[in-house]
Amino acid sequence: MLMLITGAFRWTEQQIRTIESYGFTVKYSEREDSEIPFDVSAVDAAIGNWLFVHHDIRRFKNLKYIQLLSAGHDRVDEDYIKEHQIILNDARGVYSIPIAEFIVCGVLQLYKKSRFFYNNQNQKLWLKNRDITELCGKRICIVGTGSIGSETAKRFSGFTDEIYGVDLYPSERPYFKEIYPIEMLDRELGVSDVVVLTLPLTAETENMFDRHRFSMMKNGAVFVNAARGGLADENALSEALDNKLSGAVCDVFRMEPLSENSGLWEKENLIVTPHNSFVSENNADRMWSVIEKNLKDFTNK
Repeated sequence: MLMLITGAFRWTEQQIRTIESYGFTVKYSEREDSEIPFDVSAVDAAIGNWLFVHHDIRRFKNLKYIQLLSAGHDRVDEDYIKEHQIILNDARGVYSIPIAEFIVCGVLQLYKKSRFFYNNQNQKLWLKNRDITELCGKRICIVGTGSIGSETAKRFSGFTDEIYGVDLYPSERPYFKEIYPIEMLDRELGVSDVVVLTLPLTAETENMFDRHRFSMMKNGAVFVNAARGGLADENALSEALDNKLSGAVCDVFRMEPLSENSGLWEKENLIVTPHNSFVSENNADRMWSVIEKNLKDFTNK
């Protein structure tokens, strides 16, 4: 079988030899946005990130197996994959810990006025701030209670036990006081101090947070999006930051990089980061464990 791997993952020689031990001939393509230097119609399996954004999956006529290096499926044509019975694996769980830590860090930065103190330090100003908020006892609403949402709930549990979830498929999970169906989202928005998005981008969830949803949020609440930019209307978010929210943390945007002309850059109560929340020194080891396990399952070795 022919396996295509890309430079989206930093491969070691030992890892490549391990893939070959499962019966694959390995071909390597460094950049996913460049022309692949061989006939892809013979490829049986592929491991990559943006590979099928830059290359038409229909050219891979013999494809049977895909391993994504991302947790979301919005970079592949799922209808085509299901129709052709291609096995699709993702990186679920690989990035959950760093993203969860990032989310809590961002909320604490807003609550503890980190930007105020940072700016004053640069100016050598010794000024106290009497408007500091504590996270203890605050009500947290996590929209999307999968791996990332669960790790986020776990970390917030060190500050408060008022942690609630909203999910398309609600079920009992540790650290959540209650998980509600998506139909109850608007009710939760009105009573939650912090609202966190950790759900995938699908046709059902796109623009989930529009003007109506932001208007339903509790006055002074904090909004966090570490999932996908397409979940939220950025114009509506900008307006909400002016008259509804005390702050927001956004690691993802509809168009990335965020345009230099976007007014979001200027929002003093918004923390903007460049889709960086998933980064960790431990990701490579976790990713390789997922890759190898899934290859074992696929080849029955």
